[in-house]
Amino acid sequence: MGLVYAAITLRNPQHPELQPIDVSAMADTDALHLCVPQHIAIQLRFQTLYEREVVTADGSTRLCPYVGPVELRFGNRACFTGALVLGNDVLLGAVPMEDMDLVVSPSARTVTVNPASPNIPTSIVK
Repeated sequence: MGLVYAAITLRNPQHPELQPIDVSAMADTDALHLCVPQHIAIQLRFQTLYEREVVTADGSTRLCPYVGPVELRFGNRACFTGALVLGNDVLLGAVPMEDMDLVVSPSARTVTVNPASPNIPTSIVK
């Protein structure tokens, strides 16, 4: 399919005086979490909540800071989540995409709101 990117905005709701950061995030439905590089965590003053052991794509494990809260925006959608501090680029995983009811269009190689619910995100709670 190739790489898919999404234009998202990251913000720290605990520090409303800080400017949000607009980034191009690689969307990865095989990853669970939002991952941010350390320089973004520093710029937005995200608080480290705890450490989490992660398994990376090459199969190795490591400890990473888990920070939050993070306000994440995509188009007319938003959610609050945590993030792993890892890597050099922002990675948008399945959990925040599901929370905002976003879908990946493989043919267009884009992230978009779920066409079945274009105005209000839908969640399954059963």
